[in-house]
Amino acid sequence: MSLNRSEKQAVIEEVTALAAKAQTLVMAEYRGITVADMTKLRVDARSKGVTLSVLKNTLARRAVAGSSFEVAVDQMTGPLIYGFSEDAVAAAKVVSDFAKTNDKLVIRSGVFGGKALDVNGVKQLANIPSKEVLLAQLLGLMQSPISRTARVLAALAEKKGEGAAAPVSEEAAVA
Repeated sequence: MSLNRSEKQAVIEEVTALAAKAQTLVMAEYRGITVADMTKLRVDARSKGVTLSVLKNTLARRAVAGSSFEVAVDQMTGPLIYGFSEDAVAAAKVVSDFAKTNDKLVIRSGVFGGKALDVNGVKQLANIPSKEVLLAQLLGLMQSPISRTARVLAALAEKKGEGAAAPVSEEAAVA
């Protein structure tokens, strides 16, 4: 079904708005994927904040013109699904994870930070831990010296306390 001029302009505006907010774009060829598998992919993507769209390539090219995703215009050929995400790794992770279980979805390329990514670049981006995991690792790293110091001080206090106090039997310690 062909779109009229105003419908095409609406699609371009919608995708331009997506591109303006997004950090990452991942493009994958979806030839041969069943409707059920595509629905599963879309549900998973939506739950992780990724917007997946099947677009006419000419409309997609016009929509990303002038944005950081313009570097991928030459890759926009064939039947593609476009994944935009505000989270730097979410789109790559969703598409890459789905491609592992469904060989019909073929990752074509992507864009992150204004730089075009090949298939391996998209897979590397997908392997980066999520923002929450990275923050937790950073917090653990920052707490590590403090907790070690606290354990050493507690051990010293316990050692000094043992020398001064009379030994306590296990039954008395439990009570």
